[in-house]
Amino acid sequence: MSNLFVKRVGLSMVLGMASVHAFAASSDDFVDAATEAGIAEIVTGNLALEKSQNAEIKTFAQHMVTDHTKANQELAEIAKKLDISVPDDAAITDKVKKVILEWRDESFDKSYVNNQVDAHEKTVELFKKEATSSDKAELKAFAAKTLPTLEKHLQEAKALQTQHGK
Repeated sequence: MSNLFVKRVGLSMVLGMASVHAFAASSDDFVDAATEAGIAEIVTGNLALEKSQNAEIKTFAQHMVTDHTKANQELAEIAKKLDISVPDDAAITDKVKKVILEWRDESFDKSYVNNQVDAHEKTVELFKKEATSSDKAELKAFAAKTLPTLEKHLQEAKALQTQHGK
């Protein structure tokens, strides 16, 4: 098993943290999973802005940072109103950074776009579930409103994967 494969699977697991919570029924679990996924997108997006030499990947990464920062801020406000705690940004950031610390520069773009597809597939499923079955109107509305952006991210990631991934 190659070292790159291990690292890719590790990052996929970090970015896919939401999938662990996706099947849980509580609003707290959705807030945790959505926040974790958003933070992972922000951290890896910033890393892509720093490490990638490809303009398309940098543009995509900037969208990830901007959109997921906005979504996490909105989700935090909703969670506060509902008295739901949100995960600690620093702890999640540390988890993500530990997994991606050893990425080699020559494989970064490939690893990044492949993991964006994996992560967004899981996050889209999480948000679809919340949008259709949440017991909290505010979270249901947030998930439904955010879902089209996540689906767009997934399509963009798949297009990048066709050119730079697999």
